[in-house]
Amino acid sequence: MSELQNIKARFGIIGNYPVLNRALEKAIQVAPTDISVLVMGESGVGKEFIPKIIHNLSHRKHMPYIVVNCGAIPEGTIDSELFGHQKGAFTGATATRKGYFEVADGGTIFLDEAGELPLQTQVRLLRVLESGEFMKVGSSNIQKTNVRIVAATNVNMMKAIQEGRFREDLYYRLNTVQIDMPPLRERQGDIHLLFRKFAIDFAEKYRMPEVELTADGIQYLERYQFPGNVRQLRNLVEQITVVEQKREVSAHVLSEYIPMISTAPMVIEKPGQSSSTGSDFNSEREIMYKILFDMRNDLNDLKKLTAELIKNRGSNTDLTHQEKDLINRIYTSEVNTQDTASLLYYEEPTVQANFVPNHQEIEDNYVEDIEVEVKPEQESLSLQNNEKDLIIKALEKHKGRRNKAAEELGISQRTLYRKIKQYNLED
Repeated sequence: MSELQNIKARFGIIGNYPVLNRALEKAIQVAPTDISVLVMGESGVGKEFIPKIIHNLSHRKHMPYIVVNCGAIPEGTIDSELFGHQKGAFTGATATRKGYFEVADGGTIFLDEAGELPLQTQVRLLRVLESGEFMKVGSSNIQKTNVRIVAATNVNMMKAIQEGRFREDLYYRLNTVQIDMPPLRERQGDIHLLFRKFAIDFAEKYRMPEVELTADGIQYLERYQFPGNVRQLRNLVEQITVVEQKREVSAHVLSEYIPMISTAPMVIEKPGQSSSTGSDFNSEREIMYKILFDMRNDLNDLKKLTAELIKNRGSNTDLTHQEKDLINRIYTSEVNTQDTASLLYYEEPTVQANFVPNHQEIEDNYVEDIEVEVKPEQESLSLQNNEKDLIIKALEKHKGRRNKAAEELGISQRTLYRKIKQYNLED
């Protein structure tokens, strides 16, 4: 067994994704040295494994290993926690106290969420990294310490530096070696392995049968974005193990816990853009654009198919199953927008479908004959003219019944009334 596999087995790390393996290999390589390491990655990806590996493979492994969650310590007390304080240094300081850098002398300190450190603390930390010196709060005596620092953050550090929230010199001092932990959504092949590992663990913990994924359940999880990464998957498996009575977990069951809306394309936040309701609106707009573009492509394919059918009408060519399925899929679409019909319908004006069957008129593997009109290439490409002609033909076909004509055109009655008034078709 290779050293990498030994490390995975020793620390319970599951997965074979290349970026994950590269991160572990870098941790193994830098462990024997004393250089500082910065672990980058989203929340929940397992950044805490890297400093453990580094410490346990270093010559400091028999010395203290201290984890400090920088985001959980109040700004007014974090200096005291890290560097200690003298008796009487502030209200409540009834005794002299050692800080983490003094206690961990000779060992390793893991600064989790280092991007949340206050600026004043960053100045003190930079001095420790450069000279190994620090002073307790309320003291003027300089003390020495020999501590290795491994930091981790999910903050965009370059953005934090530009906004003045993090010192650039401290960033480069911490980032002697950078190790990137990949998000779970980029490790699709590892998702099922992690699910099985967690399922076994929780089955033993709660003394219950192990839950298993069905084939469609595996596909569902692999398509899911997992904003909470491995931590979210672990919590999901624990919840399903306890709540669900059936031990087979299908895509339907998973959809009740993690709706597939999270698999929608993610809108990347641009510099200076706040993640507020505006971002949510942009995300919904991107989804709608994607749906419209897919519809347009499907309709264009259908128009090409009908053009070929017109061309070969005299040969009694039967439709293939794939062609029938395409036409049925287009005509049974439940999308009913008011003002996008012209956008989608007139993309290629050389072929125009005049008849769109209703849902009841379409049966399995059966397609109605489609009345088409092949327009000469020199015909006007005006959307307004084409739209007006369609409305007239729909009204004539249904003998003036506007509700039927609106249904035929795929628009609402209100929109049809507005168009009739716009084109003076009242008579």
